Amino acid sequence: MSRLNLDDFSELIERPDGSVRREAEERRERLAVPPGALGRLDELGGWLAAAQGAVPVRPVERAKAVLFAGDHGVAALGVSGRTAGTAHTLVRAVLDGASPVAVLARRAGVPVRVVDAGLDCDPGLLPEEVVRHRVRRGSGRVDVEDALTAEEAERAVRLGAAIADEEADSGTDLVVLGDLSVGGTTVAAVLVAALCGTDASVVTGRGGAGIDDLAWMRKCAAVRDALRRARPVLGDQLGLLAAVGGADFAAATGFLLQAAVRRMPVILDGVVSAACALVAQRAAFRAPDWWLVGQVSGEPAQARALDRMGLAPLLDHGVTVGGGTGALLALPLVQAAAALAAELPERPGAPEPEDARGEGGSD
Repeated sequence: MSRLNLDDFSELIERPDGSVRREAEERRERLAVPPGALGRLDELGGWLAAAQGAVPVRPVERAKAVLFAGDHGVAALGVSGRTAGTAHTLVRAVLDGASPVAVLARRAGVPVRVVDAGLDCDPGLLPEEVVRHRVRRGSGRVDVEDALTAEEAERAVRLGAAIADEEADSGTDLVVLGDLSVGGTTVAAVLVAALCGTDASVVTGRGGAGIDDLAWMRKCAAVRDALRRARPVLGDQLGLLAAVGGADFAAATGFLLQAAVRRMPVILDGVVSAACALVAQRAAFRAPDWWLVGQVSGEPAQARALDRMGLAPLLDHGVTVGGGTGALLALPLVQAAAALAAELPERPGAPEPEDARGEGGSD
């Protein structure tokens, strides 16, 4: 098997169909509801039409939540509100229907797929369909060592791309992308800081579980040290994921790239998916045209990454729980935009100017 080069995705990814978007916008001008009255829903309807290549827009009926799971060695430094090596408990909560994303998915009728890319637990603790793709057990402590070997990073990216192909082939028409990780926000901060050229303190937040000031200072130090290791490999996205990413990050990056190749829209969740998207954008500049952002996570690294990619979140409800929850909250908005664009009637046509003159008669 030849070595994977993420830059090759750039040649495979096309933008959503601009002519279809213009056709959708022209149709929008003819609807009974005045243009602009639906706000951002109009923009979403046009985006969906271009992504689907269809006017009117088709309903979004086969959405799927895909969550990549992994543990990160840097969590051992006490930079997370959760104990290192416990991401499997987050997975179990999803599988048991007890997590926020599981509750919302159940209510929305959205299937949830969990992929163990790098959990640090006995595989016997989880179902075979979750653990069978695992690249390695946990990821290295990125402040002092590589997260992955080069071979593991490539394997993880290929795993994510294969999952994207499976979803596209099965008819999934939109993916809600999330993560289940411990230490993931620290790794995300490193990637965003490296790719945006910022200092550690600018991108370091307090994570979904929340940390105190002392833990935040430890987290900043870990991000700073990892940044020193990241900078020499900035020109190689696969090398960057190996040095300071993780198996779940590499898999999500591969998923995002291949989903764009397959013209499958994705709603990003929080800072982890934003960091993976930023790596993917560096490899393929057209890829962000296939993504939406669910909501503001409150993490400064997310804001930096989205600003760099020119993406604006759909919602801002102060939800910091992660795990795909924010992205899933935005799904009904996207479905509403599709329904409105497809089902609102066109207003009756105004008479042509010459017809109007003819009806008035002569003096």
